[in-house]
Amino acid sequence: MRPLGAAVNPRPAPDPRVERLVSAAWRYVPLGLAVGLLAQRTTATILARNGGEPGVPLDDAYIHFQYARSLAEGRFYAFMPGEGYTSGATSLLWPAALAPFYLLGLRDTSIVWAAWALGWFFFALLVAEVMRLAERLVGRATALGAAAATLGFGGYTWFAASGMEVTPLAWALAYTARLASEWHEGPERRAWPLRQRLLVMAFVGPLVRPEGTLCSLMAAAALALFAPPVAGPSPGARQEPSPPAPLPGERGREAGGAGGRRGWLARAFALAALAGPLVPPLINRALTGQFATTTTIVKWLPPNPYYGGANLWVTVRANLDTFVRVLLDGREWSAIFVPAGSQPVALAAFCCIPYAGYRGRAPFRALLVLGLAASMALPTTYLSFLWNRLRYLWPFAFAWCIGLACLARALADAAASVRPRWASAAPLVAGALAGLLAHHLPWSMDDVATSAYAIHNQQVELGRWAAESLPASARIGVNDTGAIAYLSGRRTFDVVGLTTPREARYWVAGAGSRFEHYERLEAESPSVLPTHFIVYPHWMSLDAVLGRELTRATVTDQTILGGTTMVAYEARYDLLHTGARPLGPDAALAPLDELDVADLESEAAHAYDAPEGGGTEADNLAHVYEAGERRAADGGRGKRLYDGFTLRAGVGPLRLVARLGAPQGARLRVATGGGAVAELEVPRGAWNELSVALPPASGAGERRVEVESTDGRRFVSMHYWAYDAGAAPPEPAAPPPGGRAGPSH
Repeated sequence: MRPLGAAVNPRPAPDPRVERLVSAAWRYVPLGLAVGLLAQRTTATILARNGGEPGVPLDDAYIHFQYARSLAEGRFYAFMPGEGYTSGATSLLWPAALAPFYLLGLRDTSIVWAAWALGWFFFALLVAEVMRLAERLVGRATALGAAAATLGFGGYTWFAASGMEVTPLAWALAYTARLASEWHEGPERRAWPLRQRLLVMAFVGPLVRPEGTLCSLMAAAALALFAPPVAGPSPGARQEPSPPAPLPGERGREAGGAGGRRGWLARAFALAALAGPLVPPLINRALTGQFATTTTIVKWLPPNPYYGGANLWVTVRANLDTFVRVLLDGREWSAIFVPAGSQPVALAAFCCIPYAGYRGRAPFRALLVLGLAASMALPTTYLSFLWNRLRYLWPFAFAWCIGLACLARALADAAASVRPRWASAAPLVAGALAGLLAHHLPWSMDDVATSAYAIHNQQVELGRWAAESLPASARIGVNDTGAIAYLSGRRTFDVVGLTTPREARYWVAGAGSRFEHYERLEAESPSVLPTHFIVYPHWMSLDAVLGRELTRATVTDQTILGGTTMVAYEARYDLLHTGARPLGPDAALAPLDELDVADLESEAAHAYDAPEGGGTEADNLAHVYEAGERRAADGGRGKRLYDGFTLRAGVGPLRLVARLGAPQGARLRVATGGGAVAELEVPRGAWNELSVALPPASGAGERRVEVESTDGRRFVSMHYWAYDAGAAPPEPAAPPPGGRAGPSH
């Protein structure tokens, strides 16, 4: 019994950290459980389709697995042992995250379990971040609808199970946007730990993927525009709600006399955040000699000679039209993820984000979400815009899910002007929109399982076949390099150039340039060339180097593969150099100079106007000549209307021998020194060798030669040789009789 007058012991105040933990558990644990259930259902579907073995729906995931093995074995992003660093790892962090699991014993396809665990973990974090990011804009209950829409969007389910870095990138973007918003919205939040986290994300984002540069930009903008107050609240002090931060022009009044010092410090931190995107290109420059990654060279439109320059806007505009009219409308490529007819809803959701920012007094937060939603159009500048189930678009989809919640809020507010009680309908509308997305989840789960089955029965099986059937010294030429390299244990030669240094530019140029490049490799370092090829024949488009077929893998029940059938061949190089000289009497003469069209080094040395005159990389082919038992091959460029190049063959008169094709015949004008020299009638056919006399040069041994179609018919350009006019053979140069030619593809 308590003595009379004794002091009453008050109940201890609850620990605020425990309260926050309990609150977070009530809010986020159900979302985590929902993600866990989705993961279990999706994984079970894949395992059932794949005979119980884990698998991923994209061969690119195996590229990450190969780099993870390289890191685990102590090689810094070397795709092949002993070949040094390559820039084929678009994400530097994702293989690093997988490498410890490889060290722990997850080898072969068992590493897929680690990729799945990480993919679903970041998906759960993303769902939670979407709720936190949307809450200030639309309220807590409606923000739950944004989280539900993210959870129900099949693109995230597909890619959480893909073994790729899509969900980590989406989380990094959402998390950075939320941190930047909090930095702006309350001076009491502008503490050193928040600034540290912003700086960390400014460097983490670009290391996840190049699009993560947006993390750096968001962090830099927040740190530069909104400086912290002179003195923050004392630790543990009760925080009162504060109004939004002053506008950038009012920063000095808020800061008082310390504004100058703090402004300088804020700019320093903002500049530090902008340094984040420089890390990957500086690593590439230090270790490869160039800033761009091989993926940039292969897949980005601006540096592409066929789609950049004057053609860039035409291509991007067509991609933008596809994005707005087709993808947002849930048709064709996006049909398994997005309900049909969604375009009006999507555009309305986009437009409602600024309204939600105004309503919630969070303009900077709304601006960031709007910018991230608009950033989904960034991949329209990629050649690979529509590849791999639109994987370049979906990291930004969460911003559109927040837009759906903003649309629900706007509709409820509009209805409340008629009946005030309808203002509470926003969570129901947001939930209904999320339900429409979730309706497509079974399609997404079925498709990811079917795609994993296709990769397993083609690339995975061929990689295992190579491990069992090819000698240890084999070097395999591949166009899908992931699973074959990872599972075969054989060296690979990536014809696309993603994981083999210096090959990307030849893939971009086309098959003829690769043929010419292989001629140079065979002469300079023949051991680099593949001993075998495992390719899609139509992708390789170079039958001239494909020898005896060894095996093939055909998968018909699929829509994800680059082709129904992938074939393994022995390599053959007997046709290399067979077109190095004219096939007529001029073959015995030594040329003073020669331009080998489609040979990128020769074209550069002769200032050849490669992109002019029409054509794409598909018109850059190796043409094979056949006459009886005689066969020859030469790379060339098709659909030409104009050739311009510089010869360095002295000042005397020359005889120019040209190897040209003309599917419909063509009339050409040859000019040098500004004046016409001759008219050439090119017979109909794929392989002709014609001769024309060139007058003496007026300069110091260089002369510009122009070959132009005068009748609008296109021609194929393969080779030009310049001979001393006095060294002409006794009979005119002409192709051997009875020959026929065609492209090698």
